[in-house]
Amino acid sequence: MAKLIIPSLLQTLYMVFFSTIFSLVIGFPLGVLLVITEKNSIWEKPILNKILNGIINILRSFPFLILMIILFPLSKIIVGKTIGTTATIVPLSIAAAPFAARVIESSLKEVDKGVIELSLSMGATVPQIIFKVLIPEAIPSLIMGITLTIINLIGYSAMAGAIGGGGLGDLAIRYGLYQFKTDIMLVSVIIIILLVQGIQYLGNRLAISVNKK
Repeated sequence: MAKLIIPSLLQTLYMVFFSTIFSLVIGFPLGVLLVITEKNSIWEKPILNKILNGIINILRSFPFLILMIILFPLSKIIVGKTIGTTATIVPLSIAAAPFAARVIESSLKEVDKGVIELSLSMGATVPQIIFKVLIPEAIPSLIMGITLTIINLIGYSAMAGAIGGGGLGDLAIRYGLYQFKTDIMLVSVIIIILLVQGIQYLGNRLAISVNKK
């Protein structure tokens, strides 16, 4: 069984690691823009804010499996294939980016507006407020948001197994569902649960540690 479980676990970790990075590369700037462009914010751009909100809401409304199928051509262009662990990173990243944007937005909105107003009164520019006030003040909450994004991606990666995405989800479906090997399915599910619990624990501990400092 280990010969099946270990490669699938490594595939899941590979997918989740890189899709987390790429989804944050896309989602983090979007989250920041959502905060700074809203009404009465530091860079008020209501039209841009509405457009960004609309795009994010549309992408979040797509079921992941449907989005993955729609993005097959894009995966083909970027990585040269539509099925497999590497190809799955493309739809995983795009599916998680809107979620990441929302959690980043939520975290940044928790920053005390008084601190921002004080920075403005002292002549701070928009980039200075973003990088020296908003992000540093929101780090504990941002860590929790990123933790939620990673957990979300673990779930997406398991679903991707239904259409040849590889990883633990693929293993559970191929052997547990189609070949009735319930022991392999059970072990796959347990590992996914342990992954989620481990990521949540580490995220909580890191957020608490940063908050104390």
